[in-house]
Amino acid sequence: QVQLVESGGGLVQAGGSLRLSCAASGRTFSLYAMGWFRQAPGKEREFVAAITGRGGSTYYGDSVKGRFTISRDNAKNTVYLQMNSLKPEDTAVYFCARGYSRWGAPARTDHYDYWGQGTQVTVSS
Repeated sequence: QVQLVESGGGLVQAGGSLRLSCAASGRTFSLYAMGWFRQAPGKEREFVAAITGRGGSTYYGDSVKGRFTISRDNAKNTVYLQMNSLKPEDTAVYFCARGYSRWGAPARTDHYDYWGQGTQVTVSS
């Protein structure tokens, strides 16, 4: 069983920055793509960013391109989401997820098999 634990959320003013971390259990972390999604109250879960197993390719949702950066440290079994120029509309619970063995569609939630519990990000105006 894989466990994913997010951290780094909090309250920040618009224009500020936060870095989220997601620590994964297991010894095969580098074999799997990882993704970040977010969900605001009353809205569907939204794709934020994804990264391939060795970090060679990254993908971003349109709403965060140019502001957020996904990265990973396979030696630490951790994936990060650096969020800059935050806006009130970025307020949501942020989830990390592990891509399943045939992962190929970064934005589809059904291409991920394990999910963390989420961390709240609140951006005040």
